[in-house]
Amino acid sequence: MAAKKEKPETTKTAPKKQVRKSSGSYPDKQDDSTKADFIRRFKQNPFIFVGTIVILIIVIVAFVLVPAIVPQARRGVDLSFGSYNNVPISYVDGNYFYQVQQSLARQYQTNMDDSNYQITLYQIWREAFEQTVVQTAILDEMKNSGYIAPQDVVDRTVASLPDFQENGRFSSVKYRAMDNNKRMALWRQIRDSITTNMFYTDITGLKAPAGEGDFISNMATPQRSFDMVAFPISSYPDSEIASWVTANPSLFRITHFSKISVASEREARQILASVKAGSETFEDAAKNKSVDSYAENSGDMGSKMVFELLTEIPDEQIREQIISLPKGEISDVVKISDSSWAFFRAEETARPADTNDAVIMDRIRNYTMTYERGRAEDWLIGKANEFMASVVSNDFDSAVTQWALTKQTFGPLPLNYGDVSFFTSVSSSQVPELNGAGSNDTFWKACFNTPLKLPSNPIVLGDNVIVIYPTEEITADEQETSFIRMYYSYWLNQADDQDIRSYFLSNGKLSDKFWDTFSRLFLNNSNTIQQ
Repeated sequence: MAAKKEKPETTKTAPKKQVRKSSGSYPDKQDDSTKADFIRRFKQNPFIFVGTIVILIIVIVAFVLVPAIVPQARRGVDLSFGSYNNVPISYVDGNYFYQVQQSLARQYQTNMDDSNYQITLYQIWREAFEQTVVQTAILDEMKNSGYIAPQDVVDRTVASLPDFQENGRFSSVKYRAMDNNKRMALWRQIRDSITTNMFYTDITGLKAPAGEGDFISNMATPQRSFDMVAFPISSYPDSEIASWVTANPSLFRITHFSKISVASEREARQILASVKAGSETFEDAAKNKSVDSYAENSGDMGSKMVFELLTEIPDEQIREQIISLPKGEISDVVKISDSSWAFFRAEETARPADTNDAVIMDRIRNYTMTYERGRAEDWLIGKANEFMASVVSNDFDSAVTQWALTKQTFGPLPLNYGDVSFFTSVSSSQVPELNGAGSNDTFWKACFNTPLKLPSNPIVLGDNVIVIYPTEEITADEQETSFIRMYYSYWLNQADDQDIRSYFLSNGKLSDKFWDTFSRLFLNNSNTIQQ
């Protein structure tokens, strides 16, 4: 019997806890009796309740599962999906990976059909893989900390398994009836489960400060409701773009060149001399010797505006010399990057952009929205400021009608920066223009610093400039804050579990070859393993 070693400190086995973010969610609020029982059990002892859940999950996954859908692997097929700290993460009949995969397969099999088969198959195997990585990592951490599951505890746990019970007592006959190899494998699984459970017990046993739940629940109030209008960036008018083109004609000149580029100045000059001497045509030299993407078109770059040449010819002085070439003229050899030399032939003389040409204007608009987006934002902010003045002079609804805008509403919601799952989130408002607002501090400042019944300053949010109009402020319902207070301990443990998972999957010790193995087994040869 192995002696029990001192339990390792939690700091040696767990990454640092984070409180604010989690992927967890509320229990079903629609079932009042379930929620009442949930809260009652939390009031009695929240950490023991959570710990019990963790223990049951581990025991069920590790010991009780009986294979329902057994993959049949061909002899010699490699079922290794990677490694953690050089420990293989492999799918072997009866091991942890196998058991988790089987459990997930049974959960999903009733919902699988031809339309979702492959994506569901991927989800089952990926989740089983990640759970196995986390279990392997925990065992590695516990081993390094010096923890060994006491042999007598392992023995007692094995003896209590249902498979070895008869008339409510342990049956040595049933125990000996099991194959020795399976018995040893089961004993090792129990040992690993106890070790893993000790790790989680350390994590879930960390008590939050007494006032932390109250502090978090108080963040659910006050709650505000809002009206809102949006000015899409895409509504920036062509007339403004045309005015900009008129003010900056050189940037939007239309050009057309052919180009030959090679890796050295010497080679470029040799090719240029050959073309000028008539030994070979420009087109043949481009097709046979040029190393850029235009070679297959005999060097033809097509019609381009000057702004499209800024990366092709970075040096402004050289660029202007080339743009000034008359039709048919060939430039001198010029350096266009650290590893490229080129010369150009003018296929047309540069000409001004025609702002009445819809195709030309589309190209300029795309450039504007990509590289000069601030011009559009500034113009729309100006329009939003004019709208605000109309709101102050009249009222919000009248201004919306006057400006032919669409009013949208959202809320009530608290100051939920980051869309924390405890509180109503802005992402649940079903207003597309608020996409990304949950983590935008300018948005939240406008929501809760703007006085009621007054418009906020314009906010650039995604592809829109928005104006928010707070309409009402209320105090959160006591039942809601009470539920948050009771639920906090459970949520905190969910956050811990998610942080542990994220840490082990991203700390650099994982060699993730999941996709290579999965695609080889299921996508390239679907008959290798049958689900």
